[in-house]
This record gives sequence, C-alpha cells and structure tokens, in this order.
Amino acid sequence: MLSVNPTMLPRLDELEDDLVARHQHGIAQGWKGESEGIELTLTFLRSKRSQVHGSQQLSLVNLSIPSVSHSSLTPN
Repeated sequence: MLSVNPTMLPRLDELEDDLVARHQHGIAQGWKGESEGIELTLTFLRSKRSQVHGSQQLSLVNLSIPSVSHSSLTPN
C-alpha cells in the first residue's frame, strides 16, 4: 500500500485533471473499457487524497512516556 506525502497533493490535483479530461475523451469516443479503467483510477486517487487530508487532521497523542534523567543511567 502506498502512502502519499502531503507535499504531493498538488501533483495529485494535476493527475486528476488529466484523468478527468481523458475520461471525457474516452466517453466521447465510445471507449467504454478505457473510461471504466479511468473511473477506477480516479476512485483510487481520490481515496489517497482523502487519506492524506485525514492524516493531516489527526492531532498528536501524548503517550506520557516518562523521561529518564542522565544521572539515573550511570552506575553507582
């Protein structure tokens, strides 16, 4: 499973625009199989984008991991 770096979101937008144009062209030409394949690709692309947006909205969780002072690490 691929994870998308949030900095790549503008590239996903470009890819989506291209796919939408190709999908419309495929429909106009009557290329049903091509259009269905592009629809599937668009579904995956949009899913990845929503995953990135969802991960950006997650807040950090404090795990309350105790810190260890340096003096407690040195043997007596």
